[in-house]
Amino acid sequence: MGVEWLTDDERAAWVRLIAVVELLPGVLDGQLRRDAVLTHYEYYVLAMLSEAPVRTLRMTALAARTNATLPRLSHVVRRLEERGLVERFPCPEDARATNARLTDGGWRKILDTAPGHVATVRRYVIDALSPEQIGQLAGIGEALLRRLDPDGNLTARTPTGPDVPAATSGGTRA
Repeated sequence: MGVEWLTDDERAAWVRLIAVVELLPGVLDGQLRRDAVLTHYEYYVLAMLSEAPVRTLRMTALAARTNATLPRLSHVVRRLEERGLVERFPCPEDARATNARLTDGGWRKILDTAPGHVATVRRYVIDALSPEQIGQLAGIGEALLRRLDPDGNLTARTPTGPDVPAATSGGTRA
């Protein structure tokens, strides 16, 4: 069977999607490095912990939510531990597992960092779109994620609790 090549319209859409995929991480990472001395991925890890019950997740669950291998996540969590933002401890329910918990310092870091991150998300994504386009973007994201993340690992979020500002949510909900 031959390849079904992209039409001109499909190719134009694809090229634009790839351009966004390439450019947006640098914009988000640059703002967070400059303003909070965090990479976007470090912020994402902190945000996922901030949304979890008692700000704690098993490392395996945190890896799934952040699309990381355990070795990569362990390296990042070690760096965050060294900065006093996260702590690791044995899981009380399963001695073979390790939990990661956001410290009070990590919580303060999220609270201090979220406003600048949200402003960047607004400037480069949200404010560039009309309300109708926001709805379309959500629908497009959902359609793509059904194929890319059928188990919902990256989109399964714990509910925002009374002490979790919506602004901290994973950098994606911003």
